Amino acid sequence: MTPAAGVPTIFFGSGSFAVPILEALLAAPETDIVAVVSAPDRPVGRKAAVTPVPVAARARELGLTLLQPERIREPSAAAALAALRPALGVLADYGQIVPSSVLDLPPSGILNVHPSLLPSHRGASPIPAAILAGERETGVTLIRMDAGLDTGPIVAATRWPLTGDETAPELEARAAAAGAALVAATLGPWLRGEIAAREQPAEGVTLTRPLRREDGRLDPSRTAEELERQVRAFQPWPGTFVETEAGRIKVLRAAVEPANGGPAVPGTFGPGPGLRLRTADGDLVLLEVQPAGGRPMTGEELVLGRPALPGSRVVIVPEAP
Repeated sequence: MTPAAGVPTIFFGSGSFAVPILEALLAAPETDIVAVVSAPDRPVGRKAAVTPVPVAARARELGLTLLQPERIREPSAAAALAALRPALGVLADYGQIVPSSVLDLPPSGILNVHPSLLPSHRGASPIPAAILAGERETGVTLIRMDAGLDTGPIVAATRWPLTGDETAPELEARAAAAGAALVAATLGPWLRGEIAAREQPAEGVTLTRPLRREDGRLDPSRTAEELERQVRAFQPWPGTFVETEAGRIKVLRAAVEPANGGPAVPGTFGPGPGLRLRTADGDLVLLEVQPAGGRPMTGEELVLGRPALPGSRVVIVPEAP
């Protein structure tokens, strides 16, 4: 007997987080991917080379039908998707708000793979937000999308403890693998009607926003622990930095230690060992840095080349209008 074909499925995704989920969906016997919807190719870098986002690149490698509407809200986009007669949609890291005209197309809905334990950290930057908040655990939640921003009912979830030293890329990689496994385990029961989605709790709702370059500025009036979490959360974008009289210093890796050398004004580079930024409650040791126009190096190496740094203060530069 020939096995039954999977249901016609559309995958929506753009960023690298979504690639393992696309691959899991492709391998699942319950689904037949009839199209991948992704962000348009954009100019990237100084040479403005037109470059696909990770999902679009992978879809082309796999020979899948790829749609890249400039705006998913355009009626022409909904019409193109409706012509495919999808039974199911799956979305991860897509980057656009999906309108009701598209949400209502698949009878089994569109499932969103969101890398947080909803309702906490809804929105655009849940992985950095979990690190910034010092969460002790995180996870991935699979919801049936509705017209709100990550407000749909919960279909399934998985969670794990955090060690407190994860960077955003490390946590994203783990969340992507967990999301792919969750989708693979959930598709069959969901399509067979064995799962009843439950509403998200009303308590504990938090909302995140897209990150901006200025979010990476380290404010020494905050605690050293908060700043260390910021360094881990904002890799690779927007990165973290301090401004000095000698120019901007990017902070690539940092640690928290008690204040060395007694009381000092927050924002002062304290005495060694290493390069230490005095904060509201201790020292942020800048383990790996990159000066403007220079290469990555240890804090000790930077101090050797710029012996005037210890004792100087960071420069507060107003944000450009």
